[in-house]
Amino acid sequence: MASFKTVMKSGHPPTLFAAFLYFDFCFAIWVLNGAMGPFITETYGLSPAQTGFMISLPILAGAIMRFPLGVLAQYIGRKNAALTEMGVIVLAMAYGFFFVSSYNDVLAMGVLLGIAGASFGVALSLGSGWFPPEHKGLAMGIAGAGNSGTVLAVLFAPPLAQAYGWQAVYGFAGIVMLVPIAVMLLLAKEPPDCHEQTFKQHISCLFTKDGWAFSLIYIITFGGFIGLSNFLPTFFHEQFAVTKVEAGRLTMLAALMGSGIRIVGGYFADRMGGVLVLSVVLLAAIGSFLALTSTPSLMMTTILFMVCFAALGAGNGALFQLVPLRWPNNTAVAGSMIGEIGALGGAILPNVMGLSKQYAGGFAPGFVIYAVFAAGVLGCLALWQRRWVGTWVGPRGKVLAKEPAEAVPMRPATA
Repeated sequence: MASFKTVMKSGHPPTLFAAFLYFDFCFAIWVLNGAMGPFITETYGLSPAQTGFMISLPILAGAIMRFPLGVLAQYIGRKNAALTEMGVIVLAMAYGFFFVSSYNDVLAMGVLLGIAGASFGVALSLGSGWFPPEHKGLAMGIAGAGNSGTVLAVLFAPPLAQAYGWQAVYGFAGIVMLVPIAVMLLLAKEPPDCHEQTFKQHISCLFTKDGWAFSLIYIITFGGFIGLSNFLPTFFHEQFAVTKVEAGRLTMLAALMGSGIRIVGGYFADRMGGVLVLSVVLLAAIGSFLALTSTPSLMMTTILFMVCFAALGAGNGALFQLVPLRWPNNTAVAGSMIGEIGALGGAILPNVMGLSKQYAGGFAPGFVIYAVFAAGVLGCLALWQRRWVGTWVGPRGKVLAKEPAEAVPMRPATA
């Protein structure tokens, strides 16, 4: 079992750090409206359904933008794509600071926040591109731990919104975005794992069954993570009548678990197999969702969310241990496509929870729907892995032992 130091020596740690920071700050900006949800709801007197839609819009916009950014990165380079995206984000934050003054403006701002959500596939591919296949799970877990940006958002946005007004938070966000831009310019190097391919080859993952199978799993793991991260401040504020700032702190506890455990998920996926780890964490997520339907106390609810987020975070890391094994030559595009579909699941969740509260009087039906969906995906995973093992991945989802993953012939694209 390779030590952490050995793993780092096999790649380029400065690029990995730059990719992590890039994703971390982008993620924080992506979830700003969710972190400030109680403030925006109070300002415009929104219904639960309107709040759910407002929170889901950045997720939806970010999901749609992920795949195009991933394709662009294959042509101009992942470092250049990241710098371009961050520059546009700074301009978007200026719009939020100077021009947002109505609910419709908030919705427009939600679309602009989606630009930050497009960073996923580029960040993970940039960070892991220097590392060999047997260590990509851990490298992707470290880069993907940038979803800890949720913690930054829910920790700092509510008190800043309370002190200076929630519109001012966009201005603060634009200023701090200069930090990852500087780090990317100074430390990151374009990985050497790029391959000359046609556009059709770049997007081939769109036409494979495996691509859609990965996407369904990611709807549960990442969709659940991002959807709940955005909705929890509103959930805690409405369900338990805690203050807006306290709701943000409670959300931080859950989100911190999901972010840190992502690295652990990638680490154990490298050693035990991504399929095995995914099976375990899906079972844990299902149990957590069902337990939350009983409306436990505030303390028990917080603990259950921490368990749930830990499972979802580990699942995110485990899934992306498998992605570069299945698509070694176009990981950025495949990761962006899977991230796009997975994020769409996150956009659905706040709407489901808002509608559940408005029409059923509580959030339990929303949790049940997600638990049932997760159980269905878990059953499908048991069938899918029979076709995967021996074709492009080893038992339980480990790297094939006899030959490098890059040398394994891919299955023909199927409808």
